Order: sequence, then C-alpha cells, then structure tokens
Amino acid sequence: MITFDDVSITYSGATQPVLSHVNLTIPEGELVLVVGRTGSGKSTLLKCVNGLVPHFTGGTLSGRVTVAGRDTRTHPPRELADVVGIVPQDPMSGFVTDVVEDELAYGMESLGLAPDVMRRRVEETLDLLGLAHLRNRALMSLSGGERQRVAIGAVLTTHPSVLVLDEPTSALDPGAAEEVLAALQRLVHDLGVTVLMAEHRLERVVQYADRVIVVGGPGEAIRMGTPDEIMIDAPVAPPVVELGRLAGWDPLPLSVRDARRCAAPLRERLEPFVSDLSVATNMYGDEALSMSDAIVRHGHTVALRGISISAQAGEIVAVMGRNGAGKSTLLGTLVGLHGLNGGSASVGNAAPASLRGRELVTRVGLVPQDPTHLLVADSVRDECSATDLDCGLAAGSTRRTLDRLAPGIKDDTHPRDLSEGQRLALALAIVLAADPPIVLLDEPTRGLDYPAKQQLVAILKSLAQEGRCVLLATHDVELAADVATRVIVLADGEIVADGPAPDVVIGSPMFAPQVSKVLSPQPWLTVAQVARALEPAS
Repeated sequence: MITFDDVSITYSGATQPVLSHVNLTIPEGELVLVVGRTGSGKSTLLKCVNGLVPHFTGGTLSGRVTVAGRDTRTHPPRELADVVGIVPQDPMSGFVTDVVEDELAYGMESLGLAPDVMRRRVEETLDLLGLAHLRNRALMSLSGGERQRVAIGAVLTTHPSVLVLDEPTSALDPGAAEEVLAALQRLVHDLGVTVLMAEHRLERVVQYADRVIVVGGPGEAIRMGTPDEIMIDAPVAPPVVELGRLAGWDPLPLSVRDARRCAAPLRERLEPFVSDLSVATNMYGDEALSMSDAIVRHGHTVALRGISISAQAGEIVAVMGRNGAGKSTLLGTLVGLHGLNGGSASVGNAAPASLRGRELVTRVGLVPQDPTHLLVADSVRDECSATDLDCGLAAGSTRRTLDRLAPGIKDDTHPRDLSEGQRLALALAIVLAADPPIVLLDEPTRGLDYPAKQQLVAILKSLAQEGRCVLLATHDVELAADVATRVIVLADGEIVADGPAPDVVIGSPMFAPQVSKVLSPQPWLTVAQVARALEPAS
C-alpha cells in the first residue's frame, strides 16, 4: 500500500537530510506506529505519504514514495485526497468551517459525494467517535480533545484507504483516547484501512500496533519491525515495557493484561518494601492561589460550578478529568482570561482580573494548550532574546532553559516550523523566564517524547523545591503519577476528588498509571519507585 524507495528529504538551508535513504514497505490493512524523539522527523515521514512533502513544505525529495501505486512526486495532495486522509498535530490548522457537522461534511463535498451518502456517513462518524452531542457546536467553543476527535471524524467521512495521524490522542482524556483507538482498530480489522500513526504516548497504543517504525533523527537509519522486536531495545518505551525490562520478563509485555500475568513473583519481591511508600508529611509554604465558590460561564454553558480550591507554595497539583470538564477554564481564570460570574479567585493575594502586564507574568505564568499563542517572533533566537530583554535576564538565559527541555533546536528556526513538542518547550521556557511563583501548565506533555517528559518532570520538581506552586491540567496519567503531590479530578465543572496523588489515582480505571494497574493492590505508581525498592536486594 505504501512504499518508500531510498527516500531522502532535505529542507532548504539544512546541512543534512532530516530523513536519509529510507526504505519501507507498509502492507494494506495494518496499523503502523511511528516513534522517535521530538523533532526526529516523524511528522516529515507522515507528510511524505500524502504529498505534503515536498509539494507544500518545500525541500528536496530524492527517491520515490508511492501510495496505492501513485507516485507522490507526480501526484500532489489534491490528487491523493481520495486515497489518503491526514489528521495534523494541531486540529484547528485543518478546519475550514465553523460548525462540527459542517466540518464532517466538507471533505465529502470536495469529493462530490451524493447528499444521501454524506448524511449517512456523518451520522455514522458522529456515533463512532461519540460526537453526536456536539454536532451543532462551534469549533472554536470545543475543548482541545473535542477538536481532535472532530478532526479525525472529518477525515474518516471520506473513507480513505490510508489514514495518517500525527499524535491523535495527545489532547484526549484516557477514556476518549480508548474510544478513538477502538475506532481505528475497527477500521483496520473490519475495513482494511491502513493506519500510519505517530504517537509519543506509547502506553496507549503500542499493544494495538502491527508494526513499529523507529525514526532516530538526522543521520540515523530508520528501523521497522513488530512491537515485540522493536521494544527489546527501543530508546523510547512505555512504562509497562520498562517494568518488564527491570523484572527480566521474557517476552516483554506490551499491555497491562500481559504484564499482570507474570507479575505475581515481582509483587512478592516488592511486598517487604510497601511500607516504605508511605508519604511523609510535606511542609509546604503559604497559600499561593485559591478559588472560593467560583462560577464561570461561557455563554449559556457553565464551565465551573462553585469551585473551591487552594494550593500552597511547593505543591505540584495535577488537575484531571475528561475533555470538557473545565480544566482549561480553571487555569485560564487564574490568569484573568475568564471573568468570574460568581465567587472569587486569588493568586498571591490579588484577583487575577486586576493584574496586567509585567505585574501579572511575574505573579503567575500560564503555558496554554496551544503554545503558539505565546510565540510572536520569526525565529527561536528572536523569541529567546526578546524574552531575556523583557525579563531583564542575561543574554542566553531563556535559550539555556529551552535546551534543557528540547535540545538541538536551531536558533534560526521559525516557531511555526517546530514540532508540537518543540513549540511547547519554547513556550515553557518563555514563561519560566519571568520567574513567577505560580506556574500553570495546560497539557504540558502534549507532543513531548519520554526523554523530554523526564526533563520536564525534573524541572517541575525543581520549581516545587524552590517554593513555587505548580498547577497542571493534564490527561497524562503517567505524568501525574510521576510528579504530582496532589490530584484534583473535575467532572462537568465540579470537583469530584481532591487528595494525595496515590489516594486518588490508585484503583481508578481512568487515571491509574500502568505500573499501578500491573502491581495492584500494592500502591506502586512508577517504574522508578520499583527500581529504588529493588536496588538494595540486587
């Protein structure tokens, strides 16, 4: 179905190809997972499949890419639209209408399908992805995860033979991600659709893949094999695989179910160390932020319903919940983006809506779900230099923070040419430059690979140790398990759980991390905890 024959891609001004001498054959009706470090070239590989590379992105393509027998060099994207559907990292970048139902129909209109066929497919897609209740909603009013599902649905209505997805579950809560992956499974197994998917959250998808492609980055060869073959020594692996490597399991498990089948001996080894997991009472600082009976409405929709919370200096609080629960609204209210319709909010003893400019950013910093909202310059160098100047920092300070999060980004790169994870890292570096005592992050691991996420975890923990209050809205259960001291769960704008991270996430089918699911009823959350426990006995 898809063939790469000695393919190399070199962008204008680059000193070396981003992809070099790629040879791949992807059969019909398989789900193929593409993995690799942030910025390694995964998105470039995907864009080759529908001709965006080089017809839209520019650059030089040598070799040959064919899809269903069509050469992408001689067939631009419009001539591949009936065969290949692509869902980008940023859903909004692909939308062309204003309303959900219209967006689902647009692709079929472009292909000239009959009205009765269009109507049937729209209804099928609404049901398949759980979008029926959103059919008349404006796209701008949707949460990030809801937009992601609409973007996938808009492609599915055209019934492509090849479906290409770039980080399809990055903005989805665990339940919604399972729905999308189940839908993709049905497309592959029942309809023979070939799915090519790049995804950093391997814990969600690797067990469903027929093959895995590892993109190592410029100058490194691309590998392809079955998940069992690749995960043995893959540089990036989900927690369940890391746990299997630590325990010496053979074959390595790819799913929680597989891991639980061989976990009994490991639980016996860990039993003497369970008591060491009791969390010592942490001495936090003064109250950093609070809300009291806060009510926020978006038009006729009540986003927050009488929320009362507080967080102290030195805490790392994860706010979790399904898409549309009110997480982003809560964070936005704390920086004055949303006015209160009732109750009160405070950051550093000041109402967020009363703060402006430098007074605001030095009290509280927000990294939004779409990091491009903070990026205005034409190059990474200019973004970092402007931030240093605005914050009165020594030249290069913001750049050094960026290098800790996502090393290797070139100074002259335009922010729009960065990957999703790289843009997120740049936005976080800009926010941290103002040295705010309160740091808010909305889906901070979206687009980040495992090594970059570990760098983020280290930075968040160091911020807490410095006495800052960190509040992050996230669907990433592994991040919450790794870094959060406390978890708040929202549902329909209300708090349904608030407590220490282990108490909230252990036993939760939605928010429990993989290690917890494998080793329950013991209260382990991360592979690192297990490794520390076993170290004295080794």
